[in-house]
Amino acid sequence: MTKKDSTKIFWYLIALGFILLFILMLMSSILDVGDRLRTIHPYVEYGFYGIAALLVYFLILRPVHIILFSPSFSVETTLDETSHRNHLVYKRVSRRLIAQDTLPDEDESAIREAMNDPIKLKEALNHTFQNHIKKEMNKVIRRNAKTVMISTAISQNGRLDFFTVVAVNLKMIKELVVMCGFRPSFKNLSKLTINVFTTALIAEGLENMDISEMLPTSTMNTIGDIPLIRPLLSSVTQGMSNALLTLRIGIVTRKYLFSDAKEITKEQIRRTALLEAAGMIPSVTADVFMSLPRKIANLFKKPEEKQEVHTEATAKPI
Repeated sequence: MTKKDSTKIFWYLIALGFILLFILMLMSSILDVGDRLRTIHPYVEYGFYGIAALLVYFLILRPVHIILFSPSFSVETTLDETSHRNHLVYKRVSRRLIAQDTLPDEDESAIREAMNDPIKLKEALNHTFQNHIKKEMNKVIRRNAKTVMISTAISQNGRLDFFTVVAVNLKMIKELVVMCGFRPSFKNLSKLTINVFTTALIAEGLENMDISEMLPTSTMNTIGDIPLIRPLLSSVTQGMSNALLTLRIGIVTRKYLFSDAKEITKEQIRRTALLEAAGMIPSVTADVFMSLPRKIANLFKKPEEKQEVHTEATAKPI
């Protein structure tokens, strides 16, 4: 067995261990809640199990299925020599991208025209990935980071934060894979699995974080006299930390899909992903603080008022 093969097996086994641990934690939590609901009525318990099964399928099993059964591909292969096998993969990915109907007209036309020419198709795909899809992927990453930040900042339950982070990160990876039409290699998927699980464990641990241990004593004495500011600051800090980790996972996923000759080592990917995530977190935080008041206000609006606002927003000028 070569060193490369042994390294792959190592990552596979570690990822499998994390998956089994996650399944045990999930089943334990579901059974614990079901046992408590049994005291109300057995049918309430059964109903909860049914809802839990649906949530597990749509939030975890379905995204995992889509990710695993997408073709393995990387923009890195555009630097390799063209082969018949690569050309078949290019064509399969091209058809998926065209079927989504989200590409700019000029990119879609270029891909269609180059479908039977492996060299031109490779160049057309590379251009589309680097100039259009990459930007759209960043939007998906930011949107999911906002979801994690809001949900974990509001939630005051560490185990709920754990499952929220897992579900949102799986959903994000699935969206990135669907957007590209291909997935990272199984080895990189194993690394992503470990990253997602580790991030979820951190999210669970942050629930017990004491904000006073992070800030100077003078600062804590100043804000201590302001009502509710301490728990609010702690929740915001937790949300931002989890959003930063989600940004990092999204960027690492994108880099696995868009690896090139200048950035293929794991050290470079980790370093640049963290730096890029740190650069994104201010805009994500600003978006959250700008959107939250609007969302809260919408909760108190009448349905007809919401419909009028939606109609005005979507109406096009003549």
